[in-house]
Amino acid sequence: MNVVSLFDGISCARVALDYAGIPVDNYYSCEIDKFAVQVSNNNYPDIVRLGSVVDFKKDMVKQPVDLLIGGSPCQDLSIAKKDRQGLAGNRSSLFYEYVRIRDEVKPKWFILENVASMKAEDRDTISKIMGCQPVMFNASLVSAQTRKRYFWTNIKFDLPNDKGITLRDILQPADVVDPKMNIKQQMTVTPQTGRNPTLKLGFVKTDHQACRVYDDVGKMPALNAICNSMVKVGNIAGCHSQACRVYSPLGKSCCLSANGGGLGAKTGLYDLPPIIRRLTPIECERLQSLPDDYTEGISNSQRYKCLGNAFNCRVISHILTAMLQQPKRVKIKLRLKSNHAPI
Repeated sequence: MNVVSLFDGISCARVALDYAGIPVDNYYSCEIDKFAVQVSNNNYPDIVRLGSVVDFKKDMVKQPVDLLIGGSPCQDLSIAKKDRQGLAGNRSSLFYEYVRIRDEVKPKWFILENVASMKAEDRDTISKIMGCQPVMFNASLVSAQTRKRYFWTNIKFDLPNDKGITLRDILQPADVVDPKMNIKQQMTVTPQTGRNPTLKLGFVKTDHQACRVYDDVGKMPALNAICNSMVKVGNIAGCHSQACRVYSPLGKSCCLSANGGGLGAKTGLYDLPPIIRRLTPIECERLQSLPDDYTEGISNSQRYKCLGNAFNCRVISHILTAMLQQPKRVKIKLRLKSNHAPI
């Protein structure tokens, strides 16, 4: 398969192709972040580098393109940015480069990814130009991370059942975690009820018994269920910004971020008694369904940034697996009469 990956980052699409068991003949990458390129080269030195998407020319790729994939920048589309300018913004307007390249190389299959928190008018504009409606695929179905993304694609696929993976399933043992990940301040928790024998902190999505979350200072509830969303248990030292929210490992992690400062801005903060801490780079790799130490070789700060910008590999491999199951187009040769008119 010949693949062109735009905004390639750390080449999670390449990992997803491996997961899906799809052999790659040529993998062309457009990426300008030097740290992302370094990570990608460390894992796949055979990738063909094409530089920036704005400099892409059709003749750079000699073979017919089977798959075009990319997640155009979301900074101007995401709800996380104040005064977002949508598709008119400097970064997110690069979506139009994806469209230009798609029209030039005419791939058999295409996948475009972006945030699900964009405004409806931007979503509708993208859908009109792409010629299809998006599918919202939350990575929480196949991993321990809550990460809602839209996918525009000509690959027909169904969403998978939730695999029931929670944060505690991917945590590293406490004795190997760098103490620098720990947060020294005290957490303020305001329980929804008094200190009952089973102390309820909150619930996931609906107040159903199977979705209730309890504090470890009380007794265990009768039902031990896997939660399928984030479970907020409090905030650090009275700070109520998103970067100070603290979550339980019994649910999913929050969405990894590439930007922002503060205590848990990029990974979230998690209540792991007797400490509260950030996630390690390896744990974030696991949240993106990457092999351990995939991003090693650069600073932790750059690892977090690269991972926050990345695809979840199991999400992409699920879509690619559906591609393999699409019916093949069969060319039918018509039998001709003696007068050469088709029967």
